[in-house]
Amino acid sequence: MKYLIPVVLAAFVLVGCDKQKAAIDDNKDATKTAIDSQKTAVDAAAKNDTKQADADAAIEKAKIEADKVKAQAQLDADKKKADAQAALEKAKVDAEKK
Repeated sequence: MKYLIPVVLAAFVLVGCDKQKAAIDDNKDATKTAIDSQKTAVDAAAKNDTKQADADAAIEKAKIEADKVKAQAQLDADKKKADAQAALEKAKVDAEKK
């Protein structure tokens, strides 16, 4: 009987330690789950940001291309205007000679 009390106390201590260990393991698992959720959220945000950056880049490229086309069209118009002006001046010179 005198050995029964220390054995019972030891059993309570071991059960208490097991509960603490289980609580530590549960806390660890919860922390890992939370970190995994944050990693997933970061990945999703990065993908969205990448898609948005790609879209913004495409829009910017389209604007640059449109500006180029506009500038080229203006230069073509200026060239035709210069040709027409030269033809007009030649016609005036020819008309004055007659």
